[in-house]
Amino acid sequence: MSSSAPASARPSRVAASERAPRPALTRDRDCLVSGVSAGLARHLGVRVWMVRALFLALAVCGGAGILLYAWCWTFAPWAEGEESPSRRMPVAWLLLAPAVVGTLIVVFWQARVGGIDGAVPSDAAAVVVFATVALATGAGLWATLIDRTDTARGPRHTMTLRILSALLLALLFGLLLTSPVGSSGVALVLIPLAGLLAVISSTLIPRWRELAGERVRRIREEQRSEMAAHLHDSVLQTLALIQNRAGASSEAARLARAQERELRAWLYDGDAPADSDLATDLRDYAGGLELDYPVRIDVVSAGLSTERASGELAAAAREAMLNAARHAEGEISVYIEGSATGVDVFVRDRGTGFRLDDVPSDRLGVRESIIGRMRRAGGSGTLRSDENGTEVHLRITTAPRGSAAPYPAGPPQDEPTAQSRREEEGDRG
Repeated sequence: MSSSAPASARPSRVAASERAPRPALTRDRDCLVSGVSAGLARHLGVRVWMVRALFLALAVCGGAGILLYAWCWTFAPWAEGEESPSRRMPVAWLLLAPAVVGTLIVVFWQARVGGIDGAVPSDAAAVVVFATVALATGAGLWATLIDRTDTARGPRHTMTLRILSALLLALLFGLLLTSPVGSSGVALVLIPLAGLLAVISSTLIPRWRELAGERVRRIREEQRSEMAAHLHDSVLQTLALIQNRAGASSEAARLARAQERELRAWLYDGDAPADSDLATDLRDYAGGLELDYPVRIDVVSAGLSTERASGELAAAAREAMLNAARHAEGEISVYIEGSATGVDVFVRDRGTGFRLDDVPSDRLGVRESIIGRMRRAGGSGTLRSDENGTEVHLRITTAPRGSAAPYPAGPPQDEPTAQSRREEEGDRG
């Protein structure tokens, strides 16, 4: 019986040791004020109201709660995400409202009591003025430095609060300038002036950040250009020499070609958008084919084209490139020509050639994936093959300006018949 007690207690110790670790101390991007209380409550595994009550209780203990809150706010990072933080509580307006009340009190002293010089105790006047200035300045700084990047507010909200806080501070400065308070009048007048200068100068901080960010980007671009020049003079030329010496169909040339393509893309196309165009997509696809087949594919683009990588023309061109890589070795050329009336893609290899009639009927790669796909998309696809190689010509016609449809509804009724007849006859051109 005595040995059973430790055995029964052992599973609880194991369960405690295998307990999931505490979540990291991060601040939520959708928060009430700063996300400190919610993040700390999640980290400690307690309710949010308990953490907020703890901060309030420590705040009356010599300001320890305020210091702890500021420390967590400074060092606790935001939770992972790309969206800008959004705060549900209008902190700037909550600071500005009592500042308006304090300014009205000073106006009442000036209008009804006959000025605050001697009629109002200096201590009370100093407290009211200092609190009003602190609240108005805090509202302007909060709007400029924090609410400016808030997705729920924006620049117009920031500008409104900044103007209102500056007007309150200017009014308070004018009132105190005409009615100083006893011997400490000069110091009391300078308080709203300092707050006004702080609100106005805070507009320079975002501009300074933008200039600093622009300077960092410029330095990175210069370093990237220097690196690109160095790599172009050394590594890229070495990879090109390997390709020329090894031959297009060798394994070393294929690997050198792939590494050259990846290095050039990293150096020059690092900031390209994810939604690539037709030329970029075919270049990437050619790089993948060169790793799998003993070929070298050159993709050349001329003219302007709005054709995207997700279109039927891109799919048909990829299928033509895949067929050329499978059945022909050596060099393959892809030429893309864009104009105001349409986009043409030519895929040519230097293989032995073939007759379309000799292709078994169950092999539908050329008939359906290339020619048939282009016909269904409202374009055209032709095949020319002889002993010198094979060329696939794909064309899609763009709609004229002002037309609703991006492509014509379809080719004329007699075009598929004539085109199909040419394909079945194995036209060599």
